[in-house]
Amino acid sequence: MSSEQLAVRVEGLSKRYELYNTPRDRLKQFVLPPLRRTLRARPVKYFREFWALRDISFDIRRGESIGIIGRNGSGKSTLLQVITGTLAPTSGTVTTNGRIAALLELGSGFNPEFSGRENVYLNGALLGFRRDEMDARFDAIAAFADIGDYLDQPVKTYSSGMLVRLAFAVQVQVEPDILIVDEALAVGDALFQKRCLQRIAELVARGTTLLFVSHDQENVRTLTSRCLLLDHGDAAAWGPTPEVLLEYRRRLNEEEEAYFAAAVRDVTARAKEPPPPAVANPSPPPPDAPPLPSPDAPPLPAGRSFGNQSVEVIAVETLDGQGKPCAVFFPGDTLVVRVTCRANIETDKLNVAVRIRNKEGVKIYSWGTLNQDISVAASGSPAPRFWTRRVHAGDTFGVLLQCACNLGVNLYEVQAAVSIEETPDYMSQHIVHWVDEAAFFQVLMKKQEHFFGGVVDLRMKAIW
Repeated sequence: MSSEQLAVRVEGLSKRYELYNTPRDRLKQFVLPPLRRTLRARPVKYFREFWALRDISFDIRRGESIGIIGRNGSGKSTLLQVITGTLAPTSGTVTTNGRIAALLELGSGFNPEFSGRENVYLNGALLGFRRDEMDARFDAIAAFADIGDYLDQPVKTYSSGMLVRLAFAVQVQVEPDILIVDEALAVGDALFQKRCLQRIAELVARGTTLLFVSHDQENVRTLTSRCLLLDHGDAAAWGPTPEVLLEYRRRLNEEEEAYFAAAVRDVTARAKEPPPPAVANPSPPPPDAPPLPSPDAPPLPAGRSFGNQSVEVIAVETLDGQGKPCAVFFPGDTLVVRVTCRANIETDKLNVAVRIRNKEGVKIYSWGTLNQDISVAASGSPAPRFWTRRVHAGDTFGVLLQCACNLGVNLYEVQAAVSIEETPDYMSQHIVHWVDEAAFFQVLMKKQEHFFGGVVDLRMKAIW
């Protein structure tokens, strides 16, 4: 790839910090090693090495949108600071082409004693703009920030939300070649976040290169095309955003396994206890239990799942209102998702759920049996709850999740999951099996009979 096509090139980048137990050790490290070298004695280190980044390499093309994800402390902010030039690497090189605008630490680049107006011109000067160029942009910046009379007050009097409003307004209105955003939008209110995300999408459409760091996986999926996963300073995955997000969720699930292992052992131990005495009139199994999957049910995709599979999803199908396999629906049709599971342990407290995304990766809806259980419990109804149902090792069971298909024209992906919920409120969830791309269906529209625009039909009525 030619240098003209590249916005950012990172080669063999590493960043090391020296950690000292006491200030005295820092002084020793400054004084004693040179002295020992003079005396030809073996050098001694008085610090511990911490590698925030280790041998990171990637290229970003002009106009590309890149996500950077990872747990806290994985090296995301360090990487962005090195790319922007505010931090020097220990080894490796970073090459950038074009003007960089960065939203890193909250309030960075602002003088707290200056007013918001003065800081706008200060930041413009730092980005290489003349006074008259900033004059031409000032009204647009002030309108986007929307902080009113506070614009002429010292920045030290601003709330965190006002601070990020002004900082973001400056960076996006100067239309940078490379825009770097590091979790800065998390402190803004919902309306401002919406405006920011729209503005970012506009800049990317115009050719701005985006580096976006966020713990909000939905925003990363929507805004970026490729993604870098950092894990303790190492590049754990690099590629298309959906694949990297799946790997990220898989790693999060593996880390949770250690925490929830004790809970799973407790469930298994309870299963070995003697069963309670039989009641005089045991309730029969529900007569309308969902049948097993049809013989021609498509197999689940390989490599698109994670979890210990103590209870596993073995089939996911989309059905019509008559229970027949169907992959094409029209608004108003009945959509049924049948999720078939197999238990490999004896347990209860289960939740079988689905998530629906459109082809753009936007989450449209997520819902599971626990959602219904919560409503049943809140109403005081004696209706049975799936959460209390006990399954045994070797059991195969199915769940039908049914709704009216009030979706817009698009291709939709169904993700399926089964989890153990220690409490019936989603407050202590352990996903034991998650499957991406478990099923697909398409929604078309009969425009002469029923027509609307958007992702969902709100069934509006006109009254006059």
